[in-house]
Amino acid sequence: MTTQPAAASGRPGTAALSLPGDPPGGRRAVWVWGIGVSVYFVAVIFRTSLGVAGLDAQERFHVGASALSTFSILQLLVYAGMQIPVGLLVDHLGTKKVLALGTVLFTVGQLGFALSPSYASALASRALLGCGDAMTFISVLRLGTRWFPARRAPMIAQIAALFGMAGNLVSTVVIARTLHGLGWTATFGGSAVAGVAVLALVLLFLKDHPEGHEPPPASERGGLGLGYVRRQIAAAWREPGTRLGMWVHFTTQFPGMVFLLLWGLPFLVEAQGLSRATAGELLTLVVASNMVIGLVYGQVIARHHAARLPLALGTAGATALLWAAAIAYPGPHAPMWLLVTLCAVLGACGPASMVGFDFARPANPPSRQGTASGIVNMGGFTASMTTLLAVGVLLDATGDNFHIAFSSVFFLEALGVTQILRLRARAAKREREHLVASKVEAVHHVPV
Repeated sequence: MTTQPAAASGRPGTAALSLPGDPPGGRRAVWVWGIGVSVYFVAVIFRTSLGVAGLDAQERFHVGASALSTFSILQLLVYAGMQIPVGLLVDHLGTKKVLALGTVLFTVGQLGFALSPSYASALASRALLGCGDAMTFISVLRLGTRWFPARRAPMIAQIAALFGMAGNLVSTVVIARTLHGLGWTATFGGSAVAGVAVLALVLLFLKDHPEGHEPPPASERGGLGLGYVRRQIAAAWREPGTRLGMWVHFTTQFPGMVFLLLWGLPFLVEAQGLSRATAGELLTLVVASNMVIGLVYGQVIARHHAARLPLALGTAGATALLWAAAIAYPGPHAPMWLLVTLCAVLGACGPASMVGFDFARPANPPSRQGTASGIVNMGGFTASMTTLLAVGVLLDATGDNFHIAFSSVFFLEALGVTQILRLRARAAKREREHLVASKVEAVHHVPV
């Protein structure tokens, strides 16, 4: 008698079902995947360290708001531009090589930023950091799909993002304190030691996949030539789920990213009249909220497949509502309860952006996961980069009027929501087709 296929026996509504050839997971998977997550953790510390050092950077390099925003814009420009190339590299070369290269680049970039004597050299260092940072998250996502069963994918991705936010927490708490205690060079230079430590872990212990789950050799997949690149990108882009995932990531991630990465501290201190210590506590609240909500979203999506889009759109709507309330509040400053609520809601932006990967993942085969993830990941960082530039330019043009500058958020949110609503039906239809095909494949692979 034929046994019940795993894909058909999963509980109704699960976001990712067990498929033939799924890796087993287990303690070793947690250990190997944990090494990749530690790299991402350090990369986020380096990425977000400028968020608590923005005012110090203005004094050190004698620059205004537009020039200050250029640091983060260039870093995100490099990051966003690298997403598809990194996805292709991960699909072709594997996780270990790409993670090792990324770690070297972001460590050198952080050290260079610590020692930069001028604005130009500091810009170059942040660009190098962004290049290395770009190689981490997609690699960690692929590592998770290679070591854990597909049904675990939503929770694994959210936990990886949670550790990234823990890195952000280190920036808002540890980096902020050491910066004023030890100074610029000691703080940024000392933090670079963490990059050396995780590089050693990658080189010594990380493996791309468990035994028995090797992907086809690179020679069978074709070289990393122009034809391969075009085929991978075109095939991933043709899937409505990939495009929907990109727009979900675009719409949900950037308000929280812009707030944490650069403009949150100046807004709270200069526009809302808070002390730097209080502003730092509110930034910490964003990070803490992100970590808690990430776990909740991961559990909900893993159990209820249909919850993905309502969570994404609900987060975008709540963010827009609280953002508007904070910048339009009558009087010189918004009340503390409103700022606290805003920061708590901004914490949902990161977990909601992870939903984008849950649309792209079932739409693409394992051999194309890196490329598809790169396309999705471009969304939020492109929106963040655009908003960082818009806020900086508008602040300079309006004499530091945060009410006008922060209104730029609404234009991008409206664009993103429009695209999500346009693509949702096509993506849902295509995903149903993939699910039926996977069940048929499962039946054919089950032993009799």
